Amino acid sequence: MSRPNESRAPRVKNRAAAAIQITAEQLLREAQERQEAAFRAPKQRVEDFEELHEYRGRKRKEFEDRVRRTRGSIKEWTQYASWEASQGEYDRSRSVYERALDVDPRDVKLWLSYTEMELKSRNVQHARNLFDRAVTLLPRIDQLWYKFVYLEELLQNVPGARQIFERWMKWEPDDKAWQAYIKMEVRYHELDRASAIYERWVGVRPEPRVWCKWAKFEEERANLDKAREVFQTALEYFGDDEEQVEKAQAVFAAFARMETRLKEYERARVIYKFALSRLSRAKSASLYAAYTKFEKQFGTRSDVESNVLGKRRIQYEEEITHDPRSYDTWFDYARLEEDAYRTDREQGEDADPSRVREVYERAVAQVPPGTEKRHWRRYIFLWLNYALFEEIETQDMSRARQIYKTAIGLVPHKQFTFAKLWILFARFEIRQLDLPAARKTLGAAIGLCPKEALFKGYIQLELELREFDRVRKLYEKYLEYDPTNCSAWIKFAELETTLGDLDRARAIFELATSQPALDMPELLWKAYIDLEFEDGQRVRARTLYERLLQKTGHENVWIAYALFEVAKLGGDEDDEDDETEPDLGSAELARNVFEKGYKDLKARGIKKGRARLLEAWKDFEVEHGTSDDVAKVQAMMPYPANRPHTEDDSGWDYIFPDDERDANPTSFKFLQMAHAWKLAQAKAAASHGSEPSAGGDNSPDEAPSDED
Repeated sequence: MSRPNESRAPRVKNRAAAAIQITAEQLLREAQERQEAAFRAPKQRVEDFEELHEYRGRKRKEFEDRVRRTRGSIKEWTQYASWEASQGEYDRSRSVYERALDVDPRDVKLWLSYTEMELKSRNVQHARNLFDRAVTLLPRIDQLWYKFVYLEELLQNVPGARQIFERWMKWEPDDKAWQAYIKMEVRYHELDRASAIYERWVGVRPEPRVWCKWAKFEEERANLDKAREVFQTALEYFGDDEEQVEKAQAVFAAFARMETRLKEYERARVIYKFALSRLSRAKSASLYAAYTKFEKQFGTRSDVESNVLGKRRIQYEEEITHDPRSYDTWFDYARLEEDAYRTDREQGEDADPSRVREVYERAVAQVPPGTEKRHWRRYIFLWLNYALFEEIETQDMSRARQIYKTAIGLVPHKQFTFAKLWILFARFEIRQLDLPAARKTLGAAIGLCPKEALFKGYIQLELELREFDRVRKLYEKYLEYDPTNCSAWIKFAELETTLGDLDRARAIFELATSQPALDMPELLWKAYIDLEFEDGQRVRARTLYERLLQKTGHENVWIAYALFEVAKLGGDEDDEDDETEPDLGSAELARNVFEKGYKDLKARGIKKGRARLLEAWKDFEVEHGTSDDVAKVQAMMPYPANRPHTEDDSGWDYIFPDDERDANPTSFKFLQMAHAWKLAQAKAAASHGSEPSAGGDNSPDEAPSDED
């Protein structure tokens, strides 16, 4: 059996690096040096020319056999030729290379190996001839051209290198070849030749980056007029077409940066503005960014603000292109143009609202799909903002009126409408002192698509004009449209009350209460009762309460009825002393109402309502009754019982003393004595300043008996 610690790995005590580091190369070298002598390859020593001749013959035979077996393997040919070169047999090596070229004349590595052999043997002319053959056969292989040019330049044969470059350039190679040619001329200070090469380069490949490199070269050689001429020629080449100008953004930016470096700030600003005026806003983000940076460094405050404005326009255009029905973006875009318009007007410049109108026209052209109102809610505010802009900022009233009419004609009123649109149009006509047009607009709205908000807006307008007869007619149409709307009935009655016609107000309330269906009847009855209460008509109010209780016996109605009996009326009866308490007759009437309500709720089995009524009754007796009255109500108060309730609302069920007395008189008496004993225990404990005993718990087992 192994010990527990034997399976653990040994712990490394010293984790520092070793003083002598062992590399893989050292391991391989030591392995070769310590190899057993029996397994080492034998070393052959050549003692004379005969053995050397024999050795070479044997090796040649091996190579010939290998290239015969694998004729297509260029590696075998290369090893064969390299071995011949290592033996100093250059003619034989050339022969092997030539035989290999017959096999595959397009192998680049073979040509490079061949030329490298000639260069090592210092046969420069042979190497030149090989490079000439190679580039003639493979003119698209840049590596051969680079090697050839490097050889000539290494031999200080600059005209020869230039001649090679000229042969190479006829094949129109990539940009690195042109740059290599230019760098060679620059190394030998042939700047005019380099400029001519740039000119040929842009003729072959007229791309913006080539033009920029040429101009940069001319700037560095301090030929500024030539640099400007290069940029101007480039801009003429690209022309005024938007697609070509978009491609030439780099040229514009480089031209402006050059002028900035030369401290020609006005020239640079003109270049930026010229370019941006010919580009769409969505395609010139990078150029706008460069212009913004330029203005922040060298421009005035107005120039910076104008540039930032243009940049934000580009952002909004990109967002709109991505989602044309993004109405929030249209709002921001229109607000931006409005602010710019106001700024120009405040600064005394010629403020042109055409840009703002263009944005609004493009925005309202994006009509929401379908006939769902949720898609139209944001869209319709574009029309409203457009109309307000024309009215407030440009003060073009005819244009604003036409905008309202167009928007109204666009909305499918059979499916839905927008009351705000109609009302704002009518308000606009009021501001133009055309009252008949405003009434005609709202009348058409009510006739075409009646809506609660339309009635309210029209009524409010006539109220402000103090046209009360028209308001009455509007309320009549409103209630014909929706007779269940208690708010409309109440507002109609309040209007008549304000005008002092209480009989008409009562008639309205009577008509309202007689409706078979109402949305909020409790508010209607409360308003009717409040009307009679404020008028001091206690009998009428009491009659209304009785009528309401016939419709609904809710506990809140009973409580309000009872409290009404002791409340001070708002009519002539309140002219007396305000601080006098209600007389005993009023309190007794209220107490009778509470008793009737309690009996009614008890008869209908509404326990929670009875509890609420008793709470209100108790508060009433505390304020208006005697201690005996309070004790009487307190004796009627229920206590909660944790048992399944029978009503719809959740919570504790209620146990009422009178229910228990009616059900079981003996148990009720016992329960009363238990509560009395517990109350006495609590009072005794409070008088002695001690806690009640454990026996003072509300437990039926410890309650006093009848004999006690």
